[in-house]
Amino acid sequence: MKFLDQAKVYVRSGDGGGGAVSFRREKFIEFGGPDGGDGGRGGDVIIECVDGLNTLIDYRYQQHFKAQTGVHGMGRNRAGGRGADVLMKVPVGTQVFAEDNETLIADLTEVGQRYVVARGGNGGFGNLHFTTSTNRSPRRANPGQVGIERTIWLRLKLIADAGLVGLPNAGKSTFLASVSAAKPKIADYPFTTLHPNLGVVRVDEREFVLADIPGLIEGAHEGLGLGDRFLGHVERCRVLLHLIDAGGEHAGTAYRVVRHELEAYGGGITDKTEIVALSKVDTVDPDTLKLQLERLKRAVRTYGPSAPEGEKRRPPMLISAASHKGVTEALRALISIIDAAKVAEGDQNTEAWHP
Repeated sequence: MKFLDQAKVYVRSGDGGGGAVSFRREKFIEFGGPDGGDGGRGGDVIIECVDGLNTLIDYRYQQHFKAQTGVHGMGRNRAGGRGADVLMKVPVGTQVFAEDNETLIADLTEVGQRYVVARGGNGGFGNLHFTTSTNRSPRRANPGQVGIERTIWLRLKLIADAGLVGLPNAGKSTFLASVSAAKPKIADYPFTTLHPNLGVVRVDEREFVLADIPGLIEGAHEGLGLGDRFLGHVERCRVLLHLIDAGGEHAGTAYRVVRHELEAYGGGITDKTEIVALSKVDTVDPDTLKLQLERLKRAVRTYGPSAPEGEKRRPPMLISAASHKGVTEALRALISIIDAAKVAEGDQNTEAWHP
């Protein structure tokens, strides 16, 4: 299945059914009077958040969704039936934007959450509705209300507990494959990862979701490489694991490049807690490793985020996904930050509900 995280969709709700103009014409009933029923309501276009989806690929092949028109009213006081709704199923983390692709309409973050993006038109009144003491035989009825048509954008932001960032070929996909059952493409050339990957990581009888996004290069915010369009998938993460290749030219420069691109993107990513790690440490000699570690420490002190209040800045970690060196320690550091963030979010919700 291909990964698609943005789609443009046209939706239209159903028109309301028209009211009926009808009169009773029955034997032995001298003054029958009007008996036209009301029209039925048009169908709604509803977006529902469901489990089991992680892409918007379904909306690449179908971009038009129209709900049914309400049934017209009929004689004998029979009201028209309601038009059938259209249900659009989207994955968790989908945002709905207006046609300008900037105005946020809805943010669906929980399974079962629904949003009516286009409400159906009301049905028209039949002539029975217009009967008065002075007008006993009204010969008019209302047409149904016209439905709503609009163009919307669906944008997916994967919901993960932790996110992997770094330059291309920094070992992010290898790390994800070594700690989860995910099967990302791995090769010895840059930009092997062309779309985000998710994996469920288990450590010390605990589980969390880890997201791997395509690598960033200098100028990504200007569209170079794969650009920064996938950074939205780590906006919801509670912590970032920043991997720097120990075999690269300069670990400090590599760190600064990625931090600059994160700052240029915005979205509050640079404010997130960050764990920095040198990856592929088994591919360099001890002297080179020591030099790269010193370069990285200087860069983190200068360009890295400040440590949370009451905590010391975490020193860069040394990991190797191939030999599993330092991997468990990195996962434990991630889960501890995730747990602390969940507790903080719970306290905020408690304060909101119990002022």
